[in-house]
Amino acid sequence: MLPAKSPLALALAVAAASVSAHADESLTLPSVTVSASALEQSADRMTQPAAVLQGDEWINQRETGLADSLESLPGVQASNFGPGASRPVIRGLDGARVRVLSDGADVMDASTISPDHAVTADTALLERVEVLKGPSTLLYGGGAIGGVVNLIDRRVPTYIPERGYEGEIDLRGNTVADERTGAVGLSLGAGQFAARIEGAKSEADPYNIPGSPSTQEGAYNETESSALGLSWITDRGYVGLAYSRQDREYGLLAHEHADCHTHGPADWHCVEHDHGHDHDDDHDDDHDDDHDDDHDHDDDHDHEHEEHGQAYIDMKQRRWDLRADYQDPFSGFERIRVRVADTDYEHVEMEGAEAGTRFTNRGTEGRVELTHNPIAGWRGVIGTQLSRRDFAATGEEDYVPPTLTHNRALFLLESYEQGDWIYEVGLRQEWQSIERKDGNDDADHKGTSVSVGASWQFQPELVLYGSLSRSQRLPAAEELYANGPHAATRTVEIGDPDLDRETSVNMELGLRRIQGPVTFDVSVYRNDVDDFIYAADTGDDPGAGYRVVQYSQADAVLHGLEGSISWQATGSTGLTLFGDSVRGKLKDGGDLPRIPADRYGLRVDQRLTSHLGAHVEATQVMRQDRTADYETETGDYTLLGAGLSWRGVLGDSDYLLFLRGNNLLDEKARQHSSYIKDEVLLPGRNLTIGARLAF
Repeated sequence: MLPAKSPLALALAVAAASVSAHADESLTLPSVTVSASALEQSADRMTQPAAVLQGDEWINQRETGLADSLESLPGVQASNFGPGASRPVIRGLDGARVRVLSDGADVMDASTISPDHAVTADTALLERVEVLKGPSTLLYGGGAIGGVVNLIDRRVPTYIPERGYEGEIDLRGNTVADERTGAVGLSLGAGQFAARIEGAKSEADPYNIPGSPSTQEGAYNETESSALGLSWITDRGYVGLAYSRQDREYGLLAHEHADCHTHGPADWHCVEHDHGHDHDDDHDDDHDDDHDDDHDHDDDHDHEHEEHGQAYIDMKQRRWDLRADYQDPFSGFERIRVRVADTDYEHVEMEGAEAGTRFTNRGTEGRVELTHNPIAGWRGVIGTQLSRRDFAATGEEDYVPPTLTHNRALFLLESYEQGDWIYEVGLRQEWQSIERKDGNDDADHKGTSVSVGASWQFQPELVLYGSLSRSQRLPAAEELYANGPHAATRTVEIGDPDLDRETSVNMELGLRRIQGPVTFDVSVYRNDVDDFIYAADTGDDPGAGYRVVQYSQADAVLHGLEGSISWQATGSTGLTLFGDSVRGKLKDGGDLPRIPADRYGLRVDQRLTSHLGAHVEATQVMRQDRTADYETETGDYTLLGAGLSWRGVLGDSDYLLFLRGNNLLDEKARQHSSYIKDEVLLPGRNLTIGARLAF
């Protein structure tokens, strides 16, 4: 799977060798339930890797961007298109292959279409985040062959506060971008009803980077979010409805428009954009060259994006969520779970004061899950999922035609527990139809996904788990129908309406230790994908720094190793070694693009007093020289972080104070999984200070 001398493989092997020396000591980790697993299983006994970030751990490492908040997890990195837009990359897969959910329902934004489109999740309003690594198509659809990120919020109340009310206030800021973030939430309850109101606001200037220039021009971000929810709650469950909204504006990095025209299906020519022709006279031709050396982003937070022709996105989303969870709904079933979401999403890509392209996505999704009573020892979930997506892009970059996509699915997941063993089997059948609104090249696809898995707790402290799945992903509209220039990636994208479904066969084997001073979770996996859809660089040079990419299919394989090993050395000192490594290749030869570099690191946690804790963490990111055609390499770098936290009680309220440092060595770092790694550095040295009060 990995080279015998891989630093990650050697480090994990050395750390694992210490486990037997401490086998007789007992320490049991608290069980964490994963709601995205449908049967709400403990993460310790699941047949695939899962991670949950919650409580102080989530509060301390939370960033404005979702993917940036998850990068501490083995196997998870960020696509990094600046602070405003960054999607999770799981085991080398991103985009439509990783689904982001809001408590089980798709977020239904436009982030899967292009890496410069933001995930519409405000991390300041999340209670916890669940990550399922590996194929999750059985429950959540054929797109999720990479994994699922499930965002758990509190906008729909699920219980009545004991005192009739409870809430939290969260404030934080940082030095690298002069970020100011505040969030507040309040839950109220009376009788069988509970209400929730919450809001958050964040502002950040272009962040500092090592060297000269010292600022990543254009990398600003402004977000305002709010939600209001109401639930009817009984001792058997709840039914609730919530309305949420988000307004966001953020700068587009390395964003260079060109005037492109075609002389045939694959014969494109591009010239540098004549701003004076298409925009007002204030639009600066040099917006990609730091906007003038003396550009000041600190005057009243206006960022001068209109005066200097700054490219940015002005985004709005309005969303309704209906959620219900009820025990013993009728004979033969122990639970019913309902999720319905309706989203109205829009963003406009601006250049200065002029609107370029308007993206709209009106989506509705509904799913019903029924947990049946055990039948011959088998406990399971049957369900259905329906979704409708009305997408359009109009303006300069209407490279994807307006489409209407319908998805329908039936799924079944069964689990059987016998002694120390848990067995799982699952089946999903999915149908998709994509209608082009211009009447051309409609597409209909169907896919079948099956899986089997098992976990064996062969010792009280040890769990061996494995799974084998065959999953099918149906092609997305942009892969089928794209035809035109895309400034975000500096490409001319050409789709193929004849693309077929992807078929992925994934094998996974892992070992967990859940008790004792040494605990770990280490896994190896292999994912063979027939007809893998990817944007192949044709090698054509249309001009203006653009490339021509053609959506194509070829067989591919991704395989890797990931894990973490923790040692509670004393009652107050803990050490954690972590790392991940993934390889992605086409079977006919050549590497897949933007495969994350190998990482490994060490974290030391120290409990100084009953209130005060500290940590130091170092992560080594290796050089990535396994590159696709026309892709550049990235160098290695070390990220050093440290932090302090103080937890205390103030009357009837709990509070948390924290100070965290990132990239303390001020290293120049580029993320290989980013489309814009050659133009954009990661943030430099940063200090974050924050406070949270729960009452």
